[in-house]
Amino acid sequence: MKKVDDGPHSWLHEHGDYLYRFAMSRLHNEDLAADMLQETLLAGWKGFDKFAGQSSIRTWLVGILKHKIIDHIRREIRGRNLSEAVENDPTSAYFNSNGSWSDAPAAWKENPEDLFSNEQFYKTLESCINKLPEKQQIVFRMRDITGEDTETTCKTCDVTSTHLHVLLHRARLALRTCLNIHWFERGNRS
Repeated sequence: MKKVDDGPHSWLHEHGDYLYRFAMSRLHNEDLAADMLQETLLAGWKGFDKFAGQSSIRTWLVGILKHKIIDHIRREIRGRNLSEAVENDPTSAYFNSNGSWSDAPAAWKENPEDLFSNEQFYKTLESCINKLPEKQQIVFRMRDITGEDTETTCKTCDVTSTHLHVLLHRARLALRTCLNIHWFERGNRS
């Protein structure tokens, strides 16, 4: 029991929009989605004689499209230039080419508890926290100030634990820079 439609000549008309939307929903790039659609139709046309008819043509073409998308993603991952990724990483400024600190953070001479009870420092810290993006502010306050656990913070903020750790890392780096500029380098210690 094979082919109920007019064959490969009608696929673009009958299934093209659906396949394109499917590719767009996964790739979020119009040109790439169009390329994947074209590759799918070509592969389907070349392999049409192997189509057993155990599913609809659309289901079969979606299967081909899924494989094309997966192959594309794998090629892209293998082809990524690691040095470009490192250059675009906002933390790269802190490290040199061999991975060690460019300018190691100085140890705080002050007791962190004393600093936190210092009203002037606390105002500076609050000002720095308020400069963070909203989600970073929330996770930093929950985890590092109020001491909430990861699970509670993730549920409250609707993020995965991996995303939570990325947000915390970025927040801490930004706070380190802000506090260095507005507190430690100014000599505001009292």
